[in-house]
Amino acid sequence: MKKYLYRYLVACSVAFLGGFISGKSAFAEGYRPAEINCLAENIYWESRNQSVKGMFAVGHVTMNRVKDSRFPNTVCEVVYQGPTRQSWKDKTKYYPVKNRCQFSWYCDGKADIVPNADAALYDLILMMAFKIYNGKLKDTTEGSTHYHAYYVKPEWASSKTKTVRIQDHIFYRWER
Repeated sequence: MKKYLYRYLVACSVAFLGGFISGKSAFAEGYRPAEINCLAENIYWESRNQSVKGMFAVGHVTMNRVKDSRFPNTVCEVVYQGPTRQSWKDKTKYYPVKNRCQFSWYCDGKADIVPNADAALYDLILMMAFKIYNGKLKDTTEGSTHYHAYYVKPEWASSKTKTVRIQDHIFYRWER
C-alpha cells in the first residue's frame, strides 16, 4: 500500500495543477485516497489489457454500483464484495471465497501486486480513477452495473439490459 501512496500523490499533484491552470479545482468533490486506490486497483486488475475506453468503462461500472442502492455504499465495499471465510490459522482474519467475488481478480487466489513493468500504467490508472471518482469523465456504459467477457454466458445476463460492447466486454444495466 505504501508504494502506491507516492503514485497516488503524483496523480493528485497532476490533478491539482490541471485544476490550477483551468481554474476548476479537481478536489471540489472530495479527497478520498483509500476509495480512489480501490477504484484504481479494480480498473487495473479487471482491464489492464484493454484500451483506455475499456478501463474507463470498468471504472464507471464500479461507480454505478456505488450509486445503486442494491450494492454497498463505498467503492472499496463494492470492489471487495463477496463471501468470506475465516482463516484456520488466525480466527481474527477473513479471506474471500475463491471465485465467488463480484470482481474475479479479488478472489482468484493470486497475489495482487502490480509488477514494476506496469508502474507507468498504474500511474495513469490512478489519474483515471481520481477523475472517475469525482465525476469528471462521461460514463460511456450508459449506466451499466454489470459486464462480462464476450466468450462467457453468465446466467444473470438474460435478466439485465445490454447497453454496449467495448472490446472484449459486454456491458449491462440492472433496471429497477
